[in-house]
Amino acid sequence: MRDIWVLFSQAILLLLVVVLPPVEAQSAELDGLIEPYMVANVGSGVRGIIETVDVDRGDFVKKGQVVATLQSGVEKATRELARIRAEMETTIESKEAQLAFSERKKKRYEELYKKETIPFGEMDEAETSRMMAELELQEARDNKRLAELELQRTTEVLERLTIRSPITGVVVERFLSPGEFVEEQPIFKIAQIDPLNVEAIVPVELFGSIRAGMQAMVRPEAPVGGEYTAKVKIVDQVIDAASGTFGVRL
Repeated sequence: MRDIWVLFSQAILLLLVVVLPPVEAQSAELDGLIEPYMVANVGSGVRGIIETVDVDRGDFVKKGQVVATLQSGVEKATRELARIRAEMETTIESKEAQLAFSERKKKRYEELYKKETIPFGEMDEAETSRMMAELELQEARDNKRLAELELQRTTEVLERLTIRSPITGVVVERFLSPGEFVEEQPIFKIAQIDPLNVEAIVPVELFGSIRAGMQAMVRPEAPVGGEYTAKVKIVDQVIDAASGTFGVRL
């Protein structure tokens, strides 16, 4: 199927379909068209200036492959800052040491208070210091969690500036180049050509004799030639009265 696309860069090719109905019926030779399985206009989810274009017309791409990027200097710097904040452990370690010290101090003051060597106020102050150290440690942990979420957010923002192919296929057209501003218009048109669809126009006399799951032989015209096996996927249930035909997709 790839050879067909190499020879014909557009998505339409005349062909001959030989449908193989049940044994009791005769084969039917039908004209039709070969088309891509899917065509996607690939653009950007955000506005921006195109920085790189990594593929061009005629190139084959895989699903998820980077095909273009937008300018992202500010976003990269923001993500790096968020990454450093998310990886910082010194604040938490400092608060953990402060809490441990406050707990030891409170324990000593409790023993002294039981022996009536210090007033209640000093013992209460030690307990309050311990509680404050505990809250400060929790605050440091919360801040680290917020920094991790900020890193995740900035990573997602940066990812939106990276344009990937949603399908595996061939680039049919490239509309924009580096330095151009992209808003809502597509940057590429990409066609999925594995598998290929075959759209056949069938006379009404064969209505009911062709069903989903049947096989057919597809014989492309020259210079492609050859013979390919296809399977009926869709049989239209509405007949076009003007032409006396209905559609079949293989």
